[in-house]
Amino acid sequence: MARLLCLCLWLCLCLCLSAQAVAANLITAPDASPQAQTTAAWFREEQVLGALRGQVVLAQRSQVAALLPPRVRTAWQDWSRALPAERPEAYALFLRDNWLIIAGDDDRGLMLGMGHVLRKTERGRVRGLPLYVAPDKAIRAHQIGYRFKNNSYDAFTLPMFERHLRDLIVFGTNGLQWIAPVSDDAAESPLFPAPPLDTLIGVSRLAQRYGVDFHLYYPQMMADYGDPAQKAAELKRFEALVRATPHISSLFIPGGDPGHTPPDILFPLIRDEAAILRRYHPNATVWVSAQGFDKAQYERFYALIAEENPWLTGVFVGPQSRDTVSVQRAHIPARYKVLFYPDIAHTLHAQFPVPGFDAAFALTEGREPINPQPQAQSHIYRHFAGDFEGFVTYSEGVTDDVNKMLWAGLGTDRAQKPATMAADYGRYFLGDARFGAVLEGLERNWRGPERRNGDIRRTLKTLSTLPDRDNWRYAMLAYRARYDVYVQRRAVAETQREDAAYQALAKGDFEAAQRALFTPDDADTQALRTEIQTLAARLYSDIGLQLSVRLYGASNWERGANLDRLELSLNDRVWLTRQMDEIEALPEPTRADRLAALLRRDAPPPGGFYDDLGDPQASPHLVRGTDWADDPQRMAGAVESIADRTPDDGWRLAWITYAEALYETPLELRYAGLDRRRPYRLRVVYAGEDYALPLTLIANDTTTVHAARARRSNPETVEMDLPPEVTAQGHLSLKWFRPQGLGGSGRGRQVAQVWLYPL
Repeated sequence: MARLLCLCLWLCLCLCLSAQAVAANLITAPDASPQAQTTAAWFREEQVLGALRGQVVLAQRSQVAALLPPRVRTAWQDWSRALPAERPEAYALFLRDNWLIIAGDDDRGLMLGMGHVLRKTERGRVRGLPLYVAPDKAIRAHQIGYRFKNNSYDAFTLPMFERHLRDLIVFGTNGLQWIAPVSDDAAESPLFPAPPLDTLIGVSRLAQRYGVDFHLYYPQMMADYGDPAQKAAELKRFEALVRATPHISSLFIPGGDPGHTPPDILFPLIRDEAAILRRYHPNATVWVSAQGFDKAQYERFYALIAEENPWLTGVFVGPQSRDTVSVQRAHIPARYKVLFYPDIAHTLHAQFPVPGFDAAFALTEGREPINPQPQAQSHIYRHFAGDFEGFVTYSEGVTDDVNKMLWAGLGTDRAQKPATMAADYGRYFLGDARFGAVLEGLERNWRGPERRNGDIRRTLKTLSTLPDRDNWRYAMLAYRARYDVYVQRRAVAETQREDAAYQALAKGDFEAAQRALFTPDDADTQALRTEIQTLAARLYSDIGLQLSVRLYGASNWERGANLDRLELSLNDRVWLTRQMDEIEALPEPTRADRLAALLRRDAPPPGGFYDDLGDPQASPHLVRGTDWADDPQRMAGAVESIADRTPDDGWRLAWITYAEALYETPLELRYAGLDRRRPYRLRVVYAGEDYALPLTLIANDTTTVHAARARRSNPETVEMDLPPEVTAQGHLSLKWFRPQGLGGSGRGRQVAQVWLYPL
């Protein structure tokens, strides 16, 4: 028995020694800085270190050689001799004889090199070595809004923010931008675990601990800074905030969105705030934007920028900017840096609308859904990269989590392919690089008409072959994949119900039409709905994602709360029901005439043309202008979008969807093959958001069809006879213009339906 016990003890010892031999030993420099020690302590907490084999050296490039045995030292020196001179935040990775070297050119480079290992290690190996990476952009930051408006951050605790910061750093982030407690939002959120100022201070300290930047986004929200009393109050409030904040790297002040201060008043105000800021944070930089400015204000902005402003570091370019980042870079003197402030969160009514976003998805999943876009976001980055020196991505929570990591990765190494970064996301967050295919699939789900998109079911099938991970990122992918399938199933069924209703009406059977419209969803669709609801509850519990206003405290359905749209009508059921009720109450023959008109619906008279401008498949005469690849902001092309109404409000789908164009770009329809001998009549439905902008309609660039007129109702149908001379050549151009020179979002030129037919 004693011998057996000794044998067991010996075997246990061997197993322990074997496990120790397999697990990597982390070696750091004896004179490592506090920042490097923080990085090493973090690395020791990660499971990856236990998966690596041999020795891992984590040190600055100048310290590495002294930590290596002779054979490995010689190999390292032979390879590293060809590296460029040390650069800010650069890192080198090298592997020889089971010695993995993570060498930073500085402390941040060391941390980013560790992050590279964390996201690339698979089965105990780091592929693609040796390599040297110097970041593409000097500023790679992400905005955090601890406020009621966003979809999740207002539920975050400090440990959650620390974990989120770590995740961002792993992919290449070097800073957080924090929206000041004073913004266009409620002062409090019912979900706050701590007061706004306490959380701001806590996250500022976290950024300081990890050695990354903390950028303060500070909108100017008072009514009139030309009033000395209001300006004095603002400066006092501002000083109290920056004095209380332990670490501020830079100050960002937008001209608008939110805010509304004209340049001549804004610049002196920022100058005074910059002086206050640098009393407490002497090295802080200062940035301004022209967001929301109209044409005249832009011209004044450029004139002021041309002057000597020693307090100003540069300009950031974000949403609601009349001029793109490329145009602004051309106007801004080279002594000022230019940063990009891209919107990575929104799918429509946004800086970068999803091209061809199907109306069924737009109505249900909305403006702020879970939206991984590896291809699109990579293209946007590369398209504008030559014109900015850094970026701070605009975000409203975690629904754009994948896009955050993509931008951080591209800002570190622009050469990375979208599929590679998607695989990194899957490997690091979900333990399997194959999840990258799910991210790519979710992006393809939104391409083209959803009813014919086979990727939607394939993406869910791909996800189902991978193991369920007990974390919120897996739950987000599962939620989106199921939601897409659910919407597709319902959209097809709702179309079939409406078609069946019209077939019944053609036979005069109103009861059968009603039954068809109100047919319930089948069992599989209902089961999907239950799964989606379960995942929404899990996401709220795990990460505070507010997918419902009623259940989880979302500020608005548009802020990601698409659980509230699960049972939204995807056909004209409400409108059609009302039409049937009205028709049944009419006497004959009025009833028959009205029913016949209803059955014809949108069909134009013989020889006529019809466009449903919000439907890419039913708007053949819409001039779409620039290609999305050349103009992802759609500054010079048509934008197809939807209003903030629903079919359950009694609106037709054809009214909810519309086309518009931004700023001075006209919205144009172009016709050919017209009958030269006949005059034509035009019928237009103006519908969309509640814009009151007057629109002017011009034919053939010469003839005013109607002068500037505001929409008198929403929707509004307008009919007019065209002058015979505008169609006498057999072709016609119709262009809608909004007033020139306006600022803001540039939107409001919204046209839903157009008929052109001969008299």
